[in-house]
Amino acid sequence: MIIKLKKNTEPDILDKMTKQLNAFQIKQEDFDLLITSSGIKDVPVSFEKNIEEQWVFDSDMQLSSQSFNSNKTEIDLGTVKIGGSTNNTVLIGGPCSVESEEQIRSSAELLKELSLSILRGGCFKPRTSPYSFQGLGKEGLLLLSKMRDEYGLKIISEVRDATQIKDVIEHTDIIQIGAKAMYDQGILRACAKTHKPVMIKRGFGTSLQEFTQAAEFVLSGGNPNVILCERGIRTFETKTRFTLDLCGVAWLQEYSNLPIILDPSHAMGYAYGVPSLTKACLAMGVDGLIIEAHPNPKVAKSDASQQLNHSEFKKLHQELQPLAKSLGINIL
Repeated sequence: MIIKLKKNTEPDILDKMTKQLNAFQIKQEDFDLLITSSGIKDVPVSFEKNIEEQWVFDSDMQLSSQSFNSNKTEIDLGTVKIGGSTNNTVLIGGPCSVESEEQIRSSAELLKELSLSILRGGCFKPRTSPYSFQGLGKEGLLLLSKMRDEYGLKIISEVRDATQIKDVIEHTDIIQIGAKAMYDQGILRACAKTHKPVMIKRGFGTSLQEFTQAAEFVLSGGNPNVILCERGIRTFETKTRFTLDLCGVAWLQEYSNLPIILDPSHAMGYAYGVPSLTKACLAMGVDGLIIEAHPNPKVAKSDASQQLNHSEFKKLHQELQPLAKSLGINIL
């Protein structure tokens, strides 16, 4: 249940309601919200005089639900906006991992050439094998910050565990919570304490309910700037890396009020299929696309097979333009 309290509700009443209902408290400009478990369907009669409006839910998808707010959340990054009521699709590009200054500078120059705004690059890599490249860590974040300063780009990078969250918050414009970290409550709760945008990637064995509830951890802590990212789920199929759940995306568009970004690179796992899959994603009118691109994928230290080279990325960007125009979409 979500409860909107009347303006100027006394602090002691607010505290009493919070404790009795075991609720999360979110302060707005001139009123307070209380969020309880969806198992609570009504409130004590003694509290009714303090309630302006209330919403009852069948599940713990509450703050992210269109039943609560039918307007899609807008993430304002200054130079670009994600979500909201615009017909914009933000195209995010860059390598899987930051490997060197030369490599990430080449990626930054590519985005500037195409008038794109957001550079991605992993610095803390949650690899399946301990012998795989684990990322440059804070050194990589400093390189991303340098590219932001020099090229005016916004930065998105992944946090691997709660020990790096402060550094990632400091040096990025969007915090990425990867599929393997989606259930890490230390990360989720730390992200709830900042108003910096957070992009949560769906775990490859995660239901849509679990996915949106991960977002609720951040939202219920007071950070409204959450983005959902579908990046493929694990099915019986072995010929592709994962299966991009476009059916799930349609469900999220219908029932969630959060911006949605799609990641065809991780879903496909092979560069040859990324352009076609990207076009299918764009046709759904999603709020963003995140595509991996590397100056020379053959020597990439992670996810080499799925990264486009820069010529392929440019070609894809060009091919998306007529499709976007026919759909009334602006690619930013």
